[in-house]
This record gives sequence, C-alpha cells and structure tokens, in this order.
Amino acid sequence: MTTGNFTVIENQWIVLKDGTRMAARIWMPEGADSNPVPAVFEYLPYRKRDGTSPRDESTYPVFAAAGIAGVRVDIRGSGESDGVIDGEYTPRELADGCELIAWIAAQPWSNGKVGMMGISWGGFNCLQVAALKPPALKAVISIASTVDRYNDDIHYKNGTHLSAQLSWAATMLAYQSRSPDPALVGDRWKDMWLERLENEPFFMEEWLEHQRRDAFWEHGSICEDFDGFPVPAMVIAGWADGYRNTPMKAAEGLGDKVKALIGPWVHKYPHFAWPKPRTDFHGEAIAWWNRWLRDEDTGVENLPQMRAFILDGPKPAVRRNVEPGFWIAKDQWQPPEMQCFYVDQFGSLQEGMPIAGAHDHNAFLKSPLDTGTASGEWFTLKPDAEMAGDQRVDDAGSLTFETAPLTHAVDYLGQPVLTVELACDGDWANLVARLVDIHPDGSVTRVTFGVLNLAHRDGNTEPKPMPKGEKTQIRLVLDACGYRFDAGHRIRLSLSTAYWPMVLPSPTDPGLTLDLASIGLALPKLGEHQRITMPEPSNPDPLPKYTELAAGKTSRRVERDMTTGKTHYHIYEDGGLFEHPGTGFATRDIRDETWTIAADDPLSMTGVSTWTCIARREGWSVKTVSVSRIGCTATEWLTSASVTAFEDDSQVFEKTFEKRVPRDFM
Repeated sequence: MTTGNFTVIENQWIVLKDGTRMAARIWMPEGADSNPVPAVFEYLPYRKRDGTSPRDESTYPVFAAAGIAGVRVDIRGSGESDGVIDGEYTPRELADGCELIAWIAAQPWSNGKVGMMGISWGGFNCLQVAALKPPALKAVISIASTVDRYNDDIHYKNGTHLSAQLSWAATMLAYQSRSPDPALVGDRWKDMWLERLENEPFFMEEWLEHQRRDAFWEHGSICEDFDGFPVPAMVIAGWADGYRNTPMKAAEGLGDKVKALIGPWVHKYPHFAWPKPRTDFHGEAIAWWNRWLRDEDTGVENLPQMRAFILDGPKPAVRRNVEPGFWIAKDQWQPPEMQCFYVDQFGSLQEGMPIAGAHDHNAFLKSPLDTGTASGEWFTLKPDAEMAGDQRVDDAGSLTFETAPLTHAVDYLGQPVLTVELACDGDWANLVARLVDIHPDGSVTRVTFGVLNLAHRDGNTEPKPMPKGEKTQIRLVLDACGYRFDAGHRIRLSLSTAYWPMVLPSPTDPGLTLDLASIGLALPKLGEHQRITMPEPSNPDPLPKYTELAAGKTSRRVERDMTTGKTHYHIYEDGGLFEHPGTGFATRDIRDETWTIAADDPLSMTGVSTWTCIARREGWSVKTVSVSRIGCTATEWLTSASVTAFEDDSQVFEKTFEKRVPRDFM
C-alpha cells in the first residue's frame, strides 16, 4: 500500500538462520531503493496485526514521511511469526533481535544504521539488545522500561511479591494463545495456532522459581554493566506508571549517554498519553534518529540530561485528564540534596534530623491485610481508577505522621528515603511507606511509595530472617517523584504492613514495633534547575479510528463481605470489538480479575484472572479462554492455569497447568 511519500509493506517475511520466519510490517520512505535510509526497529510479542497497530500507525507513517523506515517485528511465536515464545527477554529473543538488526542493515534500502525503540517490553529489549552490541545498532529510545529487572518490573519489588506478577502472567498466557491471521499466513494458520497452544509456557511458573535476585534477573538487567552499554539512549517514563525510577537510574548509571524525560503519564507513548500535558514525541524522536542514524547536527546531544514535569498538587479524582504542574530541566542529573524530617514526641513530622533517644515512644503497627485498596495498578494504562485514589481509606490502616500546614511551597525531584528502627517477632514482614499530600480541603494524594520485605533489608540476593524481637535499623528507598507541596498543604508519611492487592502478604502477620524517635524521612530537593516549555504534539488526536462493532466496558470495585470478613477487589476490562478498516481483522480482549483476602488471615489470599480473546474476519472466527490462579499456604505458592480454544464456537484445544513452589523468604 502506498500513502503519500511512503509505502506500507503489510507483511514482510524475514527468515532467520535457523529457518524461522519472522513477520514484519514495514513503512518504507519513497525513493529508499536509490537513496538508502536509516531504519527504526521495534520488536514485540503484542501482535503488529492488531495489538499495537493503532500506536504503530500513529508513529511510523510520521517517521517514514521524514525519511526513516519503520520495521515492526512480531517476536518468535507471536502474531504471524513462526515458533513458540520461550519466556520474557530470553537469550533466544535477544539473539533473534541482533539477527534482525543485521538483516535490516544489509537491505539495499538501508543506510546500514539502525535505531531501536519501544515501550514496556520493547523498551526493555531495546536496552538489552543494545547491551549485546550489534554493530548496526546506533541509538535507542526506551519508554516505560527498566535497568533492573528484579526491583523495577512487575514481578518483585524489594523482595515483596507484586500481584502484577499473576496479572501479567495471565495477560501473556492469553496473548500468546491467540491465532495468527490466516490472511497473512495462509492455510498453515491452524497448525501454527495449535503448536503455540500446546507448547506455550505459563510464565509465572518460571518467575516463582526465582524469588530472590539471582542470575535469572541479572540477565537483561543493564545495571549489571552500565559501563559496557555502547549507544546513546533516550529514556522516558511517566509519574503515573510503575516504571518511574528508570530515567534517573539510567542517568546515574550511563552518564552522558542518556537523555532522561519524565512526564505526568500512565504507561503510554508521550504523544497520546494521559494525563496531559503531552509532548511532541515525534519531533524529538526524528531529531534523535537524524543525529545518530544520519549524522545530522540536530543538537540532541546538547539537550539537558534530565527534563521532568513537576506535579503541582493534583487532587485524587475519578479520572485525571490534565495534571497541574510545570516542566523543569537540569543540565546534569546529580543525586539531590535531601531535606530531612523526624517524628517528635507528639507524633508530628518536623524538619530536622532524628535524634536517638529523644523520646521514648514506640508504636505497634499491624495493618488490616486489606489496607491498600486505593493503591491503583502497579502499571497504569488509563488515568482513571488504575491510578492511586484518595489515600484516606488506606491511611485508616496505617500509622501516619504529618507536618503543620506549610508556610511556603516546596519542590522535590528524586527518590525519598525512610530510615527507622523496628522489631519484628516473625522471620519477616512487609513494610510499606507512602508519601502523601494533604490538601487544605482534607483530600489526600499519594505522591510516591516504597515497599520492603524485611528479609531483604540487606539486599535481594541473600534474604535472611529478622532477629526476632531485636531492634533493627531499616532503610527503605521510595520510588522517584517530582512534586510541589503548596503552601497550606501538609506532608504526611504513612506506614503500613500491608498494601493489598498490589503487594501480596507474607505468610505470617506478626506486626512491627517501631521506635518513633528513630524515624527519619529524607526528601529530595529539586535544587538548581531551569523552567522550560515542552512542545506539545501537532496532532492532538494521533491514534487512528477503527470500526467499533461492540462497545467496551471498564469496572473496578471493592466489596467487603461483612458476613465472611473477606474483601474482594474486582477488575473488569472489556476493550470492545474493533475492526481494522484496512484489513477486516476484528479483535476483542476481556479481562475479568478478582483478588480476595480476609483482613486477619494472610493465607486466605487468592487471585483469579480470566481472559477471553476473540478474533474474527468474514467467514472465520476463533476464541480462547484462559484462567490463571494463585493461592498460598504457609510454605508454598499454589499456581494453576488453563487454556481452552474454540474455532467457530467448537472446542479444538484444552490444556491445564498446575505447580506448587516453595516460598523463599516471601
């Protein structure tokens, strides 16, 4: 298909050395055969045919019009590519990526220079592939990604077990169970589909085998060798997303190789992300690629190393479409100067350093296990109830300490740090710290939070039990934030032993005894900076419009059963049935997920995530239903899953998984 000054190749087969056919969609600038062009490569398991087609079609035509080819490839075993996926960021996936880059660079239309780009999975693997140093890869743009797979992804966080681990394993089981499009692969579509159904793994089984930070997580974590990272990287994140730490960590680890950008966004590309303001991602990206893939003097190397949006006291809301705030820049990112606070004898948060023994006040903390229902999702796709809500409901199950109303505004950018001495009568427990903003009207916004499994207090490689009943010094680093507390607002520190359903509970619930005089809260001052203006996208509505055949629906609710004492957290996401007007391919994905816990019984925790995935075109339809579960005993994680597949409403396949995995200090 030819459009304007570029051509779209709907499906290009790329044959790897082992004979595997990889499926690519390519946006080719006009005249590239006679005047070779650079290429940008994006490599995902989310299906170019339907899963990422809207965002691909929002960006790659713009790149192609600027003379940059876009090459979007389905990884092995996804979309229309051959084979079966073997895990997340595996050596085979990364090796395939290197081979694909070499193929792109060798094409007659290529100038031999390739960039790699992506968000989430694609943001991860572009950093990981770059670390392998494929010769033709010259630069990357990584959005909503991580440099540390153990501590800054959906699995574990400082030794706590994130519920997102089940949610994401369920998502991938559903995604990888979907059929390729017969219009592209022909009659072999069913054999390909059945091969995937029979051989795809249930990812969580492998993830649970690695509950501490071992070689499994070191693989693909570029923080293991920052010095060896070879190419310039633009690293982008959003404050409303779970991957908010990465730009700062990348800047600290990679130095001048990195340009960091943090906006107010959920887990989306900056040119169509919520909440607004958005940025002109296309303009920035084209300048980045022209500098590193064409050697043009676009000035991108002179950009400030850190640009960030400072949130100016947003209020919790049902939907946050636009955030108040302002953009700042720092030419070089340095660890910030910290402003310290302590808890006085009256339980107030005061500026200054804690003084051991200043007062003899201890507090016992044992939160109801359903504390945390206002936490939102770990990574967010919409600016609605997926974002953290009003924190008063979670503060009710927490110890809280707050300042007097501020006399002037204070600005912060960086990662807060909590120190405290505490005692635990169990082998371990979870500690959660939230930094919150109390507005003059009493509403409470979560600014940031941090979690720690106390068995991981000295590191994530070799967890060890707490010395029972003995006072122990704990240091907890919270997630990064960029935030202004306005005059008249109060700063609150909220501490809890539960943050459900985001964090799964430890097997016992011993509670903690805190020495209040020992509490120290260090907040990162914004420091020297410049106010800047960030250009917004020229197209305020860049996503293409597909044909809606059936409307979607979203629901998120908490139910407390007063007769059983259990709390249920329900998530329902129906994306609707949409047909691509150019291909006639229509898809619908439905997530129905429920988490349950009794407020006084950590072993009552269960999670069930059901996905229904439908695909159809005229004269053809398929459906898969996958169900993923987690439960626990005092010593084991209990997991199970099933996948059932249908062709034209007739069942053609069924498979189950079941595994018990010992709990490893978790």
